[in-house]
Amino acid sequence: MKRTVLVLSALLLRLPGASGQPAAINDGHPHGDPPFLLEPGWTPLLDGRTLNGWRAQEPSKKNEWVSARGIRFEPVLAPKLLFATPEPGDRILNGPTGRTVNLVTERKFRDVELYVEFMVPQGSNSGVYLHGLYEVQIFDSFGAADPQTSDCGAIYHQWIDNKPVGGSKPRVNASRRPGEWQSFQIWFEGPRFGAGGKKTRGARFVRVLHNGQLVQENFVVDGPTRAHMPIPEAVENPIMLQGDHGPVAYRNLYVRPLRPIVSR
Repeated sequence: MKRTVLVLSALLLRLPGASGQPAAINDGHPHGDPPFLLEPGWTPLLDGRTLNGWRAQEPSKKNEWVSARGIRFEPVLAPKLLFATPEPGDRILNGPTGRTVNLVTERKFRDVELYVEFMVPQGSNSGVYLHGLYEVQIFDSFGAADPQTSDCGAIYHQWIDNKPVGGSKPRVNASRRPGEWQSFQIWFEGPRFGAGGKKTRGARFVRVLHNGQLVQENFVVDGPTRAHMPIPEAVENPIMLQGDHGPVAYRNLYVRPLRPIVSR
């Protein structure tokens, strides 16, 4: 009987919906290929050759972000650097030293699902800021036995009165070795506001997968995390990639409006 139920459940997951598309699989778990290949509604944030749609957070400073066909990692000769091939392509790198401006989308977003792949070399550091304010930390945390709010997959802490406050450690350390591509899949709700614009609830990370493993669930951020953009909390804001803390490469950045997670 148990086997029959499992088989029927598997068949139901393959039944098409009213639109002729496969049944929704947005259940907060990995399903093989990246979600933008499996379900409709995703929009790329990279056009495959340029940095169109992005701007420097500080336009007056030198912007060394480049697009590239490939990213090379040298584990013996230069383990703390990443190198871009000279041809433009579908991935981006924050320059030859990893010390450049933060990169910000020209478009603003409300509640979103975000999928992103990233690579860091040995000891490097970056972050993905939802609404430009709330950071999912990127760090070379490979092998860390007790990950903290400064490790990869954490929601970074706030910085209040010159000390760290709050944040959320990753539930597990899912980090791969330096020089390997990794992924985040993020379900994010922006802050909520009531009458007169008063904030009634902080931004919420509904769910975060790091390399397909659950690292965050239903975490509410009291306010902007450290090194956030100098903008107010709002219903919609841009996405920011941190570019001044060390080399980092990104590819396959996709967003779609947040939709409910399917219960199984």
